[in-house]
Amino acid sequence: MAFKRRTPTPVAPDDPVELYRTLSETNNGPAALWLHQGDVLRSWHSGHRGDPDVAIELPTGAGKTLVGGLIGEYQRRALNERVAYLCPTRQLARQTAAALKNYGIPTSLLVGAVPTWNRADRARYTSAQSIAVSTYAHVFNSNPALDDAQLLLLDDAHSVESYVASPWSLEISRSESAYGLVLAELKDSLDPLVAARLRNENPDGQFLTRTYLASPTGVAAHAERLEEIVSAACSAETVSKSARYAYQMLAGKLDRCLLYATYSRLLFRPLIAPSTVHPAFSNPAQRVYMSATLGDGGELERSFGRHKIKRIPIPKGWEKQGTGRRLFCFPELTTNLSVVRSDLGPWVKDVIAKHRRAVVLTPDGRTAAKFTEHRVPKGFATLTAQDVEDDLSSFTTSSDAVLVLSNRYDGIDLPDDACRLVILDGLPAKGDLQERFLFEELGALEVLQERIRARIVQGSGRATRNARDFATVLVLGDDLTRYMGRADVKAAMRPEIHAEVQFGYDNSLGCQSSEMAENIEVFQQHGAEWREVDADIIAHRDALSQVPPAGAAELQRAAGREVAAWEAVWQGEWERALDLIRQVLDNLRGGKAPQRYAALWHYLGSCIARRLATQTGDATYAEASAAYYRDARAAGRGTNWLSHLAAPVEEAQQAEPALVDPLDEVAVSSILARLSTLGKSSTFEPEMERIRTGLGETPAKPYEAALVGLGQFSGATDSVGNGDADAAPDATWTFGDLTWIAWEAKSEAKPEGEMGASDVRQAGGHLRFVADKRGEAAPGDSVSLLVSAQHTVHPAARAVAENHVYLVRPSDVLDLFERLNSAWRMLRAIYSAATTGDDVVRIFKAEGALPSQWLPRLRQVPIASPEAEQP
Repeated sequence: MAFKRRTPTPVAPDDPVELYRTLSETNNGPAALWLHQGDVLRSWHSGHRGDPDVAIELPTGAGKTLVGGLIGEYQRRALNERVAYLCPTRQLARQTAAALKNYGIPTSLLVGAVPTWNRADRARYTSAQSIAVSTYAHVFNSNPALDDAQLLLLDDAHSVESYVASPWSLEISRSESAYGLVLAELKDSLDPLVAARLRNENPDGQFLTRTYLASPTGVAAHAERLEEIVSAACSAETVSKSARYAYQMLAGKLDRCLLYATYSRLLFRPLIAPSTVHPAFSNPAQRVYMSATLGDGGELERSFGRHKIKRIPIPKGWEKQGTGRRLFCFPELTTNLSVVRSDLGPWVKDVIAKHRRAVVLTPDGRTAAKFTEHRVPKGFATLTAQDVEDDLSSFTTSSDAVLVLSNRYDGIDLPDDACRLVILDGLPAKGDLQERFLFEELGALEVLQERIRARIVQGSGRATRNARDFATVLVLGDDLTRYMGRADVKAAMRPEIHAEVQFGYDNSLGCQSSEMAENIEVFQQHGAEWREVDADIIAHRDALSQVPPAGAAELQRAAGREVAAWEAVWQGEWERALDLIRQVLDNLRGGKAPQRYAALWHYLGSCIARRLATQTGDATYAEASAAYYRDARAAGRGTNWLSHLAAPVEEAQQAEPALVDPLDEVAVSSILARLSTLGKSSTFEPEMERIRTGLGETPAKPYEAALVGLGQFSGATDSVGNGDADAAPDATWTFGDLTWIAWEAKSEAKPEGEMGASDVRQAGGHLRFVADKRGEAAPGDSVSLLVSAQHTVHPAARAVAENHVYLVRPSDVLDLFERLNSAWRMLRAIYSAATTGDDVVRIFKAEGALPSQWLPRLRQVPIASPEAEQP
């Protein structure tokens, strides 16, 4: 008889822990849950089951898949809910479905093209007889195939911002006719120079990599015509399929998008994905975000467009526990490869050849292509993401193979002998054009810290998937090497990887590449000789604690308001949006708040206030727009993205900017306050002579004292020495809360000498020293100035140099002294009770003695650049 008999529905267990006791009697999984898995499941069941958004942080190897699967299976059984478990890639979805089946959890694997899905498997999910395992693309889509889930389990949630934003990201390539039409329509919405360069068929090389933000005011003013252009291109299918799908989500909303422009492509997208208006994501009763690295700065909320995501913290003890062991190597810091760069490629090839298989993770296609061309050994097969999308066996069963991936740091598991070599080539901060703008143009590194750090951590762990696993990690590229060398970046990592990176860094600086190759061989043998060394890493790990990065608390506070503000923008609720932007900015103040990121929100506030002024005719909004714009310029000092927004459409509506730079205003106030004391003959002449003499000599003490005195005459609100503290700057000039200048003076260094890495690292840490001492963050435009007559900068010194460290020659400091000396003498000559700030500005400006004039001259040569080699 073929008929099926209906069996009684099993009684739902009391909680997910009890559920697994039942499943373990017949499944192929572990006999019991780990203690920490049970703790997390009980925490979810007792305290977060009713929360709409919950995040669970579990490191790799801590059983995250089983925890998520049990939450889903419990809800399926207890409430008959439809549950979907989402993964970034098809390969990872297949792996997850197989794991859940081993645990005794029924699944329906729904990946690939929807017409190819097994209809019976889909029916089992729809009727809540199994959990659907699929990819993010089937929910975040203009026509989502999984649009009826009641519980979403979101795996690798730290790495999927691009998947979430993709339905609202409309990209147009230069090769498509719409590119030129959009640019022509927006000719008054970009700086005329930028617009001309974008149209130029033969631009200079540097321009090819720049990302520009078009004026949102201009985009809104031309929205109707832009809609016509894009709609026509979609109808004629002269843009990509992904662009046509995105326009289905953006139609009628282009005026609520930001437009990023590069020479090769354009991108329309909202700053934050409006996921609350996407039913497939917003309708489920709960979303559970699972991640190995949640972070502390609101990245999860911004990525998914959620106001508040409650966290179940990492289980006690796991914050210091990693998965396997990684040997980080920084070959570009070695004594010989840091000098003879041409030898790096052959050395990397040799390391790959000895390992036989390597996975290479790059931030973009250009870096991947360059690596493939120059660093893959002869005779090795080169595989890409397409080759392993469904199955890794084409790589893991091959010898002499290199898997090269672009902007993909998750979803590839290569345990044990599958791969023992991971290569990270380039800083992973080159996602879509919005990310590039935030990083390269806005300089808002803080808001991307979690994303970048997570990619480094996850990427370096692709080949260490269990407690006994091990792999070598080669770190390539000046930008990535410098970034991972920063003390604050390492401190924000978990203690295990912090200790690993520090060990690798210490064993790269000052050693030969041949010695590094020998160390790699000892590590790969993983015998008694390595175990002795490994004990040092463990001891260092146990002494460390994770420290949230600067600005994380302020970013976390602001995240929910940012999401709400962009929701209001998306709905066209402009007054509400402006009010929420003010709340965003209130939360981005104080402590170690990231001012360059705040500059973008000030600018957006200016654009929205200007829009309201046009709509209502209310002059109050016009005044607010001007005030927001001035604040944007002040917070964004040290960057030039606003200069590139000198669009005609903005100039026509923008109120006159302040005549005096805010930095100069601070200096002028200080100069006026000190004029009656420092300006006295009995004080002025001796001080000027002391400073002139000190700056003209080489002994350290007089030179450092002269720098402190010079700071007082420069208009710094505070100018102090090092107080004989070893790690302190030789002099620190602070200009209110706008700019700090930390000086490291190597006045005794000989011109024929070579600047070393230790001096540069010392200078790089000065701002952090001052910040810790003052209990506040360094303003965004702060710098460290290293004064030295040395003509040569060792390549290792360039490699460890942080972006805020600049080389200053002694002659430059003397030039500043002469300018200030002349300005003060003229000011003293006209000084009376009626002397005003305008008088100071006029006199100091004529001598080039205002901070806005002399500071750019002192920060012309970043030590990280080859220009630092010039005498």
